[in-house]
Amino acid sequence: MIKKTKVKIKQMKVSSFFFATLREVPSDATLPSHIFLMRGGYIKPLSTGIYSFLPLGLRVIRKIEKIIREEMNALGGQEVDLPVVQTAELWSEAGRYSAIGDELLRFKDRNAHNMVLAMTHEEAITDMARYVLSSYKQLPFMLYQFKTKYRDEARARGGLIRVREFEMKDAYSFHACTEDLDKHYELEYKAYQKIFHRVGIEPVIVQSDTGIMGGKIAHEFMLDTPNGEDYLIICRTCGYQANREIAEFTRQPAGVAVNGEFPSDSPCRELEKVATPSKKTIEEVTGFLNANTESAGKCVFFEAEGHLVVAFVQGNLEISETKLRNYLKTKDLIPASDELIKASGMIPGYASPIGAKNCRVIVDIGAAESAGLIVGANEEGFHYLHCVPKRDFGDGAGAGFEVVDIAEAANGCVCSKCGKSLTETRGIELGNIFKLGTKFSENMGCTYSDEKGEVKPAVMGCYGIGVGRLMASVAENSHDDFGPIWPPEIAPFQVLIVQISNDKEVVETAEKLLKELEEAGFEVLLDDRDERPGVKFKDGDLWGIPVRIAIGKKALAQGAVEWKLRKGKEVELVKVEEVIEKVRKEY
Repeated sequence: MIKKTKVKIKQMKVSSFFFATLREVPSDATLPSHIFLMRGGYIKPLSTGIYSFLPLGLRVIRKIEKIIREEMNALGGQEVDLPVVQTAELWSEAGRYSAIGDELLRFKDRNAHNMVLAMTHEEAITDMARYVLSSYKQLPFMLYQFKTKYRDEARARGGLIRVREFEMKDAYSFHACTEDLDKHYELEYKAYQKIFHRVGIEPVIVQSDTGIMGGKIAHEFMLDTPNGEDYLIICRTCGYQANREIAEFTRQPAGVAVNGEFPSDSPCRELEKVATPSKKTIEEVTGFLNANTESAGKCVFFEAEGHLVVAFVQGNLEISETKLRNYLKTKDLIPASDELIKASGMIPGYASPIGAKNCRVIVDIGAAESAGLIVGANEEGFHYLHCVPKRDFGDGAGAGFEVVDIAEAANGCVCSKCGKSLTETRGIELGNIFKLGTKFSENMGCTYSDEKGEVKPAVMGCYGIGVGRLMASVAENSHDDFGPIWPPEIAPFQVLIVQISNDKEVVETAEKLLKELEEAGFEVLLDDRDERPGVKFKDGDLWGIPVRIAIGKKALAQGAVEWKLRKGKEVELVKVEEVIEKVRKEY
């Protein structure tokens, strides 16, 4: 029989706690979460987009991990651990070694083998699954891990919101068919809602682009905040929600060119060339001609794999590079040079697809249905009126160009589900879920034998949460002017005892409450420093601990202590003997 040894944990006092709080706002910090995590002594920058976690910050991280782990285990998930350093050959098997750009850090080991620092772990988990999987009887299963990733971000920003090195919970499910994946996907969806609810966030859930992950369906769980880095499109009437990159919306084709002189019911007037000296932008041209921006056509030029692509939308809309890139099935989409544009017979600033050659013309569905548009005349200082894309582009019979949804939705666009106006807002991505399908299993030979003995690729799903980003998002979502207000489940400590003076009775009462609260099972931090009360209270606000108990001579003279909740403003006196029970009620 193994004898259990109970290890006594040293009481946590600020005088011996490893931390550093800052009085001033760090010069590079603009987001509240970045400011407070730095000022409160949770994190320390080591390099651009790379942070060290101090004990205070790591306590929050570990509690978030605990919540996520509980919800993943409740789904039957099994925890694994995969290497962050991986071979290039593994990534080549999946087809992503050359498909991903500079954000994937590549290097050679001492034996000159090509290696990568993993930014995600689809390759490694598929390799692990194929090592074990052979029969349909083993399916389904879900594996998950908490692992450091490295993404060589060009624009790290916002503290933990966008970093280069980060910890992520990534889970991967394996199934015999898409129907089974669909069932598990719904369970993950609900588990994510529980996770974010437990940390105090009610997320906005949007359809999203699958990006480098592949697959057909993906959802992002977003924090709706004005400081967000992503743009979301929401219908507050029917509830439609999507990332702006892929949001669907109903177009409003133009039918009037200038001053109402071109009736929408007779859209076939001939092209008319008009002088627009030094007017190049949509705003300049429509202003000069006294027209609305939606009655103009906008050309945006890209080079994709060495070829010129002309994207054409109505002047009031913007190109969604994500939609265009997905349609073209290319990762390389860069602005085209003036030389390449001119070689196709178009003049930058006065360009349109009319008469263009040696290029691929992609017309948005709204622009394709429009008539009487103002477009460039491919001549310096001139534009055309009355352009009908289906008549004037390509061969004049509606061929020679492609009609595709390539426009970004914006505030005020029409919801394609209910016909009401869409709202644009900003958000921070908290987590995402993907239906990967068989993209990785087919490429990497992760197969099983079904009931008939036929060999089939496993159907996969992927589910990720950035742990540090979630911590920062909670602080972004729940703070006041003085610091974060942590939800009880993830606060670094549950109770903060502030010792107002070094008076004997004050010290003895603080020590007594510390011991009793710890014996009752609470995590307690005692601020026993020889500092002014104002300094201690300011640090306490930065630490965001839910319950603060201040002990001073004045209150003790009445047999009481000062009780304050971090989320509130009121201070009340509580009898010393009633403190333990009041803490219990709070939790």
